Amino acid sequence: MDKNDLSLLKSIHTPDDVRQLTRNQLKQLAEQLRHHLIEIVSQNGGHLSSSLGTVELTIALHHVFNTPDDRLIWDVGHQTYPHKMLTGRRERMHTVRKLHGLAGFPRREESEYDTFGVGHSSTSISAALGMAIANQHQENDRKAVAIIGDGAMTAGMAFEALNHAGDLDANLLVVLNDNKMSISKNVGGLSKYLARILSGKLYSGVKSGSKKALSSMPSVLELARRAEEHMKGMIVPGTLFEELGFNYIGPIDGHDMDALVDTLKNLKQLEGPQFLHIVTQKGKGYSHAEENPCAFHGVSKFDKVTGKSHGNKPSGPSYTEIFSQWLCDMGEADNRLMAITPAMREGSGLVDFSNQFPKRYFDVGIAEQHAVTLAAGLACEGLKPVVAIYSTFLQRAYDQLIHDVALQNLPVVFAIDRAGLVGPDGATHAGSFDLSFMRCIPNMVIMAPANENECRKMLSTGFQHGGPSAIRYPRGTGPGVDIENNLDTIEIGKAEISKQGSSIAILAFGCMLSPAIEVGDKLNATIINMRFVKPLDEALLMDISQKYKLIVTIEDNAIAGGAGSGVSEFLRAHDCNTPVLQLGLPDDFYEQASREELLSRAGLDSVGILKSIQASPYYQDCKIRQTQVVS
Repeated sequence: MDKNDLSLLKSIHTPDDVRQLTRNQLKQLAEQLRHHLIEIVSQNGGHLSSSLGTVELTIALHHVFNTPDDRLIWDVGHQTYPHKMLTGRRERMHTVRKLHGLAGFPRREESEYDTFGVGHSSTSISAALGMAIANQHQENDRKAVAIIGDGAMTAGMAFEALNHAGDLDANLLVVLNDNKMSISKNVGGLSKYLARILSGKLYSGVKSGSKKALSSMPSVLELARRAEEHMKGMIVPGTLFEELGFNYIGPIDGHDMDALVDTLKNLKQLEGPQFLHIVTQKGKGYSHAEENPCAFHGVSKFDKVTGKSHGNKPSGPSYTEIFSQWLCDMGEADNRLMAITPAMREGSGLVDFSNQFPKRYFDVGIAEQHAVTLAAGLACEGLKPVVAIYSTFLQRAYDQLIHDVALQNLPVVFAIDRAGLVGPDGATHAGSFDLSFMRCIPNMVIMAPANENECRKMLSTGFQHGGPSAIRYPRGTGPGVDIENNLDTIEIGKAEISKQGSSIAILAFGCMLSPAIEVGDKLNATIINMRFVKPLDEALLMDISQKYKLIVTIEDNAIAGGAGSGVSEFLRAHDCNTPVLQLGLPDDFYEQASREELLSRAGLDSVGILKSIQASPYYQDCKIRQTQVVS
């Protein structure tokens, strides 16, 4: 086939067109879709490996099911590029993860085919079960299909939903896209034959009828049940799902279009909870992604021939790299250090540590709750756990953070990556709320570094602290300061004055220091690097409340309940009447764009900060006028 021939793909405008295709055309469509996907992502960046693995599955699902009336609920969301391309969005794929473009994940507001918004994992079965129950209640024959993959079955929430679903008679199909293993020998002719037989009405009817017939003879029924479980346990790994109440089918080759279509057609006719296990290859059809699927999970622009990125490498280390180096250094200095991550080894910077100290490294899978309580258990026995986690994923373990760590005042360090606005991944991955949801927790020490060297020192400070601590830092690089390769700490709760001015005091938290300094130069304002969100430098706050006419707080966190709120609460509690202008993220969810574009939209670049201060009634009421304000 001519790889440049996309004529069949271009003829697909909705899934109705897919449903008209022959088997041979479905296979041809898969080749064209995969080729176009590689072309689009190589030119624009995005999620590649997972989407390459779901090409055949996506086509088969839309071919068999009457979407969007039948509901497809994807989990995790970065395997849905083929789904977007078949549902009327192919010509806009070049805008994925860009400002005003397509989201990188399913989004209900974007398309009627995106039946459930997805960003975090392991939500599909719960959502699909809810839809299946609603279908029963509304007495319609709409189908609900959950497609769960990329390790999402490691999360407890998925099993909670499976346990509930198996206890109901709702018509639910769960498709497990298993891409963690190669296509082994059991995914061959015998397995395909068994999948077709076990998913057929004849087998289902005989199975159900036999159980009814034998119900009057309990001993014979038990013997039959045990025999069936023994046989199925020998030929298919479905005993667990059968025990949960599902009719288990598989595993089958997720790249075999004939097997997929035949099996899905059979399953569509069955009543009750069904479970289809398919095996796919992450990165399928693109050699570089097949060989290193993790590297091509989320990519910037790259040369599709060589697989090499077109992106410019930053001149300095990222905050993630700063953490990675510190972790190895502190691990070498203190063998009590234990590193934990919920399935983000590469993203959170734990590769080097995992290689250097494999017995002190734990990837728990997509199980944030378990990660935090595991750390608490380690801390109870005198070890020093460090939990490396994205800000948005820490939200999933909030109860454990409060109940299992903070309440017991255990020395667990939370290295919180991707804090604030993260950019192209959109609202589901933004770390916009961590300061707000952590600040109210007793015993927490919360730090926000303004630069790379401060980040390293704060990590050491948290590690040496006797209770729970959090160091939250943004995605990407810092301002580029020199880094001291020691393990020194800083005084807890101590801010520092970065620039001395008059009339206005600007209190910057974390990465907001750099734009604050730019604004401070134009307003002749005093700039303070607060460093600690909790505890605040109370002595400094009392001092500036007496010396300045206006206090401005700046943070890349939600204004509601954030660091600025902490400053205002303290000043009010001490009868300080100095006006406080709180700048941060507005009460909104920000969709995909570059981090710089999002900061500009939020008014948190230097231009926006200056405008906000000058437009403030506090600024006008205080009649603050500098000799020359350069806009």
